[in-house]
Amino acid sequence: MPPNRKRRAPAMEPAARGAGQQRQNKAPAGKKAKKGGGSGGGWPAVKRKKDLQINRLKGTHLLTIPDFFTSAEAKAFIDMAESMGFTHQGSLGPLKGEAYRDNDRISVTDPLLAQAIWESGINRIFTDINVSGKVATGLNPNIRFYRYTEGQRFGRHIDESVDLGDGSKTYYTLLIYLSGKGSAKDSSGQALVGGETVFYDHRGGVVAEVAPVQGMALLHLHGAKCMLHEARVVKKNAKYVLRSDVVFS
Repeated sequence: MPPNRKRRAPAMEPAARGAGQQRQNKAPAGKKAKKGGGSGGGWPAVKRKKDLQINRLKGTHLLTIPDFFTSAEAKAFIDMAESMGFTHQGSLGPLKGEAYRDNDRISVTDPLLAQAIWESGINRIFTDINVSGKVATGLNPNIRFYRYTEGQRFGRHIDESVDLGDGSKTYYTLLIYLSGKGSAKDSSGQALVGGETVFYDHRGGVVAEVAPVQGMALLHLHGAKCMLHEARVVKKNAKYVLRSDVVFS
């Protein structure tokens, strides 16, 4: 979430660029992670995936990849995040030019973890994708974990590109759902209800509605061509998401 500058709310929606976007490369106070490690620094191991199924929504830059994380990997990241502790993330609200935001967040800087996730299969997805003459080279080492409990949501907003220097810039958002349909809690009465990621066109029409499925990855173009989108309210239990960005150079 990128550099600090004033933002205007989209005229069609009581929301703006995501609250906290200007703080993307920095962890909230008290929640900076230990650097280094990747899957070897206390993080759950992420196995390299074969035969990934890539679903592309026709006419958009929106992709979903089922089973990108195994159920065990997703649960291990939830347990790790909970052990670290979340910080509440709010916003100034639409009247101040920011999207409504109410969730909990952890931000860590870990190049090895980013590399482990990238090399587990995301890299193969971007072999034939370039943006503005740049090719994908990895993930933003700023990894974020989001938790949405009952009643929490993130209003309509746009994800901005982040300039990482040396000609590198982010152009895609990566979300990996750590909870949702398919989790062990589905059969125990603790299934997630709500929390869909919904994308809108310039007229406000729904382009896609993505329900959280445990282990599924969602990729979408951000920056100048980012679709307005929101995380709908969680109605029951908790939604967990791992977030990073695809870097192009």
